[in-house]
Amino acid sequence: MNILDKIIIDKKREIILKKSIIPVSQLESSVFFERQTISLSQKLRTSTTGIIAEHKRRSPSKSVINHSFTVEEVVKGYENAGACGISVLTDGKYFGGSLDDLLLARASVNIPLLRKEFVVDEYQILEAKAFGADLILLIAAVLTREEIKSLSEFAKKLGLEVLLEVHNQEELEKSIMPTLDMIGVNNRNLKTFEVSLDFSKQLASQIPNEFVKVSESGISSIEAISELRPYGYNGFLIGENFMKTDNAGEAATEFIQKLNI
Repeated sequence: MNILDKIIIDKKREIILKKSIIPVSQLESSVFFERQTISLSQKLRTSTTGIIAEHKRRSPSKSVINHSFTVEEVVKGYENAGACGISVLTDGKYFGGSLDDLLLARASVNIPLLRKEFVVDEYQILEAKAFGADLILLIAAVLTREEIKSLSEFAKKLGLEVLLEVHNQEELEKSIMPTLDMIGVNNRNLKTFEVSLDFSKQLASQIPNEFVKVSESGISSIEAISELRPYGYNGFLIGENFMKTDNAGEAATEFIQKLNI
């Protein structure tokens, strides 16, 4: 069993427990539930940099990345740096995140927030809306076409955008449907943790132009973005490269300023 399989098994158990404690009605009564969301896809289409910066404390592949920042410090730093949006990891067991991180991020900034999570149930989409997210992530590797369809349709009903993550052509082919806004190519194989920009390059021409193309993981240099832009990518999700520094906001500012030169 690979790490992704383990995460999904744990996630399904976690959702059963959460449902028994917090009813849907409680999520729907959140102050954020009726909030007008902000479109990340629109921002990426018009941005000169396309940076989606990530708040990420640790990962199964890297263990601890950084525990010294508060969420507020990181996300305010990212917003001031000029990031188009912010990805907030909410998985606790494997990434050290929580829904409270998303809530604190929403209270701190006014740019699009992605709930970065292993979504397998509509309940998690309700949570995302209730805690202030503007979009959700769906991972093709752990969902069937029918699940992608039903979950993305549910998200759209709530006014949330959908970023669909793929890693290979098979995942892409089963996933393309009109209820998606963005298609992200993960340069990290979630089963082996091998990282290569070639994944993004190889799949670029297969992604229809109506979807915003996002390249995720393993992007640590201006050169990497310069390499990917000719392939039609408008968005670049960067996490560890900023979080592993002494000041994530400053690192993002410096990076984005260089991109704008």
